[in-house]
Amino acid sequence: MSTTIRPKASPTAPGTAVSPDLITILDPRDGTVVGSLEPTSRAGIRAAVAAARDALPGWAGTAPAERGRLLRAAAAALELRAAELAGVNTRETGRPEAEALAGVHAGVAALEQYAELGPVHRGHSLRGGVLAADYTVAGPRGVAVVLTPWNDPVAVAAGLIGAALAAGNTVVAKPSERSPHTGKLLGEILAPVFPAGVLATVTGGADVGAHLSMDTGVDVLAHVGSSETGERIARAAALTGAHVILENGGNDPLLVDGDVDPQWAAGQAAVGAFSNSGQICTSVERIYVHRSIADAFCAGLTAEAMQRNVDRAVAPLVDTRLRDVVHRQVAQALARGATVAEGGVVPEGPGAHYPATVLLNCSAGMDVFDAETFGPVAAVQVVDSFEEGLGLAAQGDYGLAATVLTGSIAHAQRAVAGLEVGTVKINAVFGGAPGGSAQPRRRSGRGFGYGPELLDEFSLVKVVHMASPGPASPASPA
Repeated sequence: MSTTIRPKASPTAPGTAVSPDLITILDPRDGTVVGSLEPTSRAGIRAAVAAARDALPGWAGTAPAERGRLLRAAAAALELRAAELAGVNTRETGRPEAEALAGVHAGVAALEQYAELGPVHRGHSLRGGVLAADYTVAGPRGVAVVLTPWNDPVAVAAGLIGAALAAGNTVVAKPSERSPHTGKLLGEILAPVFPAGVLATVTGGADVGAHLSMDTGVDVLAHVGSSETGERIARAAALTGAHVILENGGNDPLLVDGDVDPQWAAGQAAVGAFSNSGQICTSVERIYVHRSIADAFCAGLTAEAMQRNVDRAVAPLVDTRLRDVVHRQVAQALARGATVAEGGVVPEGPGAHYPATVLLNCSAGMDVFDAETFGPVAAVQVVDSFEEGLGLAAQGDYGLAATVLTGSIAHAQRAVAGLEVGTVKINAVFGGAPGGSAQPRRRSGRGFGYGPELLDEFSLVKVVHMASPGPASPASPA
């Protein structure tokens, strides 16, 4: 790979090794070395923020239509190198090539979307006096730091970068230390399209993110990733005054009503729990199934998991460090009374593989129900009524998304009203209309993370009141 720097030293542990001098990435499929990168120094971080600050007046003063034209050019540049970027992503994170390529194409679409939305992002007229004009105008917040994850590194980064630039902000992007080559290459593709300083990419681990979060020259902090990191960013922003946009962890429930086909519901649950090896923010994490269909549902879900394992259809987790966390959560559930219907065993051999896993007899107090499990684990509890399931689904510290499978309009409406989450999905674990957006709750974040509303997050609104001048002053004597 052209972006790979060969390692100066072997990593001290499997997976991602971060040191002051080196980030070394291993391919999670087989444990071979992908490459190494040096983290950006503190001086480099300060220089990137300063360059973004210097470039801000010119970029903010660029006509929105011209910013949109450059975003379309950036989308075209990304499309031209889609296969190359997807290949780097696959080597770093283990994501199957077809899915990685789909993620790049989603990034292209995000840039194109904001190229169109930016020029039509408008203010509002206000009703005032007949001889006065009242209206609002939106301007950029300033320098935006974009901190993006490894599980969908191109699509997420392109969406945040596209919205920030469309609104007139300049951007310093930091990709996850688990996908630094992908993030670095993305920056190399996009940055040359824009004027100098408008878009920069820095690399590194939590220390680099912390320096960016505490930099008083930063006006916006946009983060997609773990809740723990998001909370640290929010605390830093409380001191600097930066605006914070967070889409963080989730512990998304799936509520299966007694009036749906159990085999169909099992297929939905499998897609929600096992897609991208469970490494999706809105993956199905905990399942509440009505007792009347529980046996058939659990048998169907177990069969779905078994087939995926037989077909070797579950890609590895991003690294062995994450696999260890997932397996500890599974082991803790078993120690507290859960049973394994399928999976739950760390396979032998290289890489960071983990099987599709179905756990039955789960309940609150187990990490697979109380925390985010970022792996291919479907944890199930049987409930005696829809009301019981809804009450349990509404509990917890997170509020990202939830899914309800039901044939009852009344039950669907009660779920929409009763679940304090950013997105409620009825009868489909994934999907949604283009341009949709959501506001996560509690530990899952704050602010709109995508859609047209993301332009509002990256903007400051100014109210203008323009009145007619008073009586003309008498002409001065000659």
